[in-house]
Amino acid sequence: MAEIVMPRLSDTMEEGTILRWLKREGEQVARGEELVEIETDKATMVYESDAAGALQIVAEEGATLPVGGLIAHVGVDGPASVGPAEDAAPAAATEPGGGDGADGGRAVANGAASGQQEAERPAAIPGDGAAVGEGERIKASPLARRLARERGIELQALHGSGPGGRIVRADVEAAPSAPATVAGVGTAKGETTTEPLTRTQQTIARRMAESKATIPDFSIIVEVEMEACVELRAELKRLGGDPVPTYNDMVVKACALALREHPRVNGSYRDGVLQLHSRVNVGVAVAAENALVVPTVFDADLKALGEVARETRALAERVRDGTITPPELGGGTFTVSNLGMYGVRSFSAIINPPQAAIMSVGALERRAVVVEDGTLAARNVLALTLVCDHRILYGADAAEFAARVRELLEAPAALSL
Repeated sequence: MAEIVMPRLSDTMEEGTILRWLKREGEQVARGEELVEIETDKATMVYESDAAGALQIVAEEGATLPVGGLIAHVGVDGPASVGPAEDAAPAAATEPGGGDGADGGRAVANGAASGQQEAERPAAIPGDGAAVGEGERIKASPLARRLARERGIELQALHGSGPGGRIVRADVEAAPSAPATVAGVGTAKGETTTEPLTRTQQTIARRMAESKATIPDFSIIVEVEMEACVELRAELKRLGGDPVPTYNDMVVKACALALREHPRVNGSYRDGVLQLHSRVNVGVAVAAENALVVPTVFDADLKALGEVARETRALAERVRDGTITPPELGGGTFTVSNLGMYGVRSFSAIINPPQAAIMSVGALERRAVVVEDGTLAARNVLALTLVCDHRILYGADAAEFAARVRELLEAPAALSL
């Protein structure tokens, strides 16, 4: 009999939630057959069984367990007689990095983030819903139950529009939310409502707090004359490139080339040692609904500017429509974050641990600049702020890297190769 444990489906995953069992209690499972949907801090994944036999469910739908926690047994003789445990004790967590596709199963991205519309089952299954009374249970999809919990909506008050009267996501979204918790009524602050954080927001909060609490960072700012980049983009637009690279794409490509020449900036700090990575994988921060998601452009130094542009656009679209997968959100060695589209001249972003640095991109502005002959001239100028982990990088390291990025952007011929 094989134990199925909560797998590590991303490099930042610490726990997961059972959204939906794709097999019923006691049902025969074949090796490689889809077994369960799991929600991580980044997306929803389908987990496939690496064992064959009858399924005995330990963790029921809606349960959240740490990585390595026991969720089921596969291979029991005949139909399992033990139902889902209400308070199953999780097993000890696996060693870091040891859960990818191991210990009785493997993961396959199903192309759906946690907010994506669910695939509805034709009918309710045993244990699918919240208890109403003895022998009676509400028929509701796992996503509908989770949304109802988050919004404080009682499932008993809803009428299901799904098969067999099953409550689905649309039913919950159409229902008025319960009044939020109110505190401080009558005070100078007025009524105070509370809003629970999503799993993604909780992960962002934890990692950003960890970054500021543990990383001794420093920042440097360089200003780049972008005249040549403006001309290059105009020429690419005239030639009908699709998509036409943005200035942010040019920054990503310039950083990637500079990272190849300055490997320490492409490194990580882990457990008191410096790790140098052979691949240059640049994360590009994308604003999602009430969250910030960072998909990765892998081997960005080896890709032409047009390829970087196509890939960043496709990744951003998948973030916004909720189809981004955990593999596309992991593996980054450096990050670029841009607020220039909001008119922000410059800012200092928070390092994404364990990376050594992050590049903040401000707005492209037309400014008066003193040129070589001492006169004033209008130039397109871009401010770049490099935030560094001082445990890995020192002032000279950061300055040399930033200077190389500026050099590449002011003479961008190498970017289009």
